[in-house]
Amino acid sequence: MNEESSSASREAIKNFLGPIGYLLDDASVSEILVNGPDEIFVEKQGQLQRIVNARFNSEDDLLAAINSIAQRVGRRISEQDPRLDARLDDGSRVAAVIRPCSLKGPALSIRKFTQSSISLKEYVEFGAISADGAQFLSIAMFLGKNILVSGGTGSGKTTLLTLLCNLIPKGQRLIVIEDAHELKVHYEHVLFLETRHADAQGKGEVSMKDLLKSSLRLRPDRIIVGEVRSSEALELINAMNTGHKGCLGTIHANSPPDAIVRLEALAQGGDAKISEKALRYQVSSAIDLIIQISRLGDGSRRITEISEVRGFLPDGTYDVVPLFKMSRLVRKSDGKLEGSLIVTGEVPSFMGEITDNKLPFPKSKFQLLKG
Repeated sequence: MNEESSSASREAIKNFLGPIGYLLDDASVSEILVNGPDEIFVEKQGQLQRIVNARFNSEDDLLAAINSIAQRVGRRISEQDPRLDARLDDGSRVAAVIRPCSLKGPALSIRKFTQSSISLKEYVEFGAISADGAQFLSIAMFLGKNILVSGGTGSGKTTLLTLLCNLIPKGQRLIVIEDAHELKVHYEHVLFLETRHADAQGKGEVSMKDLLKSSLRLRPDRIIVGEVRSSEALELINAMNTGHKGCLGTIHANSPPDAIVRLEALAQGGDAKISEKALRYQVSSAIDLIIQISRLGDGSRRITEISEVRGFLPDGTYDVVPLFKMSRLVRKSDGKLEGSLIVTGEVPSFMGEITDNKLPFPKSKFQLLKG
């Protein structure tokens, strides 16, 4: 969609939202949350704030706004199908739940799509990662390591995934697969694929799994999956194990060990006839690194761990070894949390590749500082 059409669509959504439409133009607001007609919250700099000077006149007015948004994006919401999950024309994500499932009345969430991109240097300056951690991730992308980005809702997974994509060396073909197009990948040779929901008759659905299968026939060098959430996990694991280096994906999990266990559980939903033992072996050999990103108590989003997957421990659990980990966090007088991503003393198993490629990251950088 061109800029003019996107702008017109945005104005239409603003009109639908009536008394809170102005929040769409507030650059400091990253998300709008409506819990019934008179309970409005916004997220600013990672913190929730209640809006007290704006409300809908009634549940009917709020429901009318939600219905208008649904129609604008070619969807329907009703008592029989009381949920909406869609992407607006400007890339923002909208979700809604109405009665009888939402007990306070219609609930609405709009996560605004930011047009600005962030560089690795800015990411370091914002305190999201240490300089050494950023350099290590840049090296991992150069070497084509398969990386899983793990984190909770709103933790910054998409921003980090975009940043990693922009670190990929030139001369490759990327295929990006998403439920809703969000990744701003600035690359010479990139193909974007987006899933499609079924129509009112339940036909025409194109799933993430379908697109992953198709992508393998489109000669990708690297496959990037916006979010791994279902049985497409098995297709991604297969791609990683069949010569597609440097694949990326995000997953909802609270720690790197949780992330790889969740990936295994999702892959088990695939229709391939494969034993549990074989599947677990494939999972462990597919993923090289897991990056954990978290939204902390002060609203900041930071990388809290970078871990390497090294097969299995004697008890059969995955051997997930932290290479970098967040130091102890201390709250300062201004409420901000102070801490940094530091090495753990573990050296990555691919240190030889770093040395052989003459990359500027000596083994000594992984050593713990004494004292």
